[in-house]
Amino acid sequence: MNLEDNKIRFLITLFLALLGGIVFTFISIPIPWLLGPMTAVLIGSRFRTIKVYWPVQIRDTGLIILGYAIGLSFTKEAVIQIGVKLPIMLLLTVILIAFCAGIAFFVSKLSGVDYPTILVGSIPGGLTQMITFSEEVKGINITIVTFLQVTRVIMIIFLVPFLIYGPFFKNTSPSTLDVANMVDQAPLSPTLLLFAAVCVICAFIGKKIKSPTPFLLGPIIGTAILTLSGLPGPHLPDFMLDLSQFMIGGYLGLLLKPEQLQHKTKILILAFGSGFVMVLFSLGLSMLLIHYYEITPSTSFLSLSPGGADQMAVLAHEVRADLAMVTGFQLFRLLFIFFAVPPALRWIFKRKRLNQKEKPIR
Repeated sequence: MNLEDNKIRFLITLFLALLGGIVFTFISIPIPWLLGPMTAVLIGSRFRTIKVYWPVQIRDTGLIILGYAIGLSFTKEAVIQIGVKLPIMLLLTVILIAFCAGIAFFVSKLSGVDYPTILVGSIPGGLTQMITFSEEVKGINITIVTFLQVTRVIMIIFLVPFLIYGPFFKNTSPSTLDVANMVDQAPLSPTLLLFAAVCVICAFIGKKIKSPTPFLLGPIIGTAILTLSGLPGPHLPDFMLDLSQFMIGGYLGLLLKPEQLQHKTKILILAFGSGFVMVLFSLGLSMLLIHYYEITPSTSFLSLSPGGADQMAVLAHEVRADLAMVTGFQLFRLLFIFFAVPPALRWIFKRKRLNQKEKPIR
């Protein structure tokens, strides 16, 4: 594919994404500049006559912008709050992952797909890590893992906003942190150049050391360090955050490729069904979190929702939830999945293979 063809395909995809964002804004869909481009590109890519293309560099730029916005929320007070909640973060993360492992067992039985493949495809919040992990483990169907992970993320991105904007969450109010952020909207200043440089450097350092979601996590860490050191960063105008959502949404629309899947109808139904059950279970866990801590329902639910840290952070910003708390929980689960889950899965799969070899032949 030559450069000229890529330019034409990108312009077509850009038009679709803009159209989706405008339409979703007009009909008042939640987070329109994330869901609109994603939906339009997803639908457009299903037509063989439409060739879509969205450079990953654009998605990465959007993640850097979002990472900067999240990093600003990590004040000293917010970090202390998160530190106090680390035990409950660990407990609820383990419970959620164990529940997803149980769902994977039933999906495996109903679909006829081997359990290791369904299990890796069902781990919440670790799309990139689980797809990479599936490439390293012998016998796992990468296509099914990718489809399950992407389907879950897309379904959650659509479902969670409608739950958040529903009647149960209408009683939420802006957190103290977000009120401060809304009031203290500093204009763009030369300081932003320093923060921008730090965000980009940290993103590429994260990529170099192969950290999870480096273009989100790197800027968050870099911005948080500068913020905690006493250097205030300027808050971004709303159109910049809409732009970051647009950059991410256009890329997400390209991920789902049903044509590469066998028995797609059955697996699609099971994927959406299991994702729906995961969301309901996380909603139940969020009630537990509200019981022990004085946080709003939206903050609690988004903290435990089995989606990606970037998508939940976008939603948290839109509904004025406690951005630091939501991101803290999501990133903790992301790091837990990155460092603890793959070794555990390797051990489980190794034990399973050994048990199969030890079974006597009848």
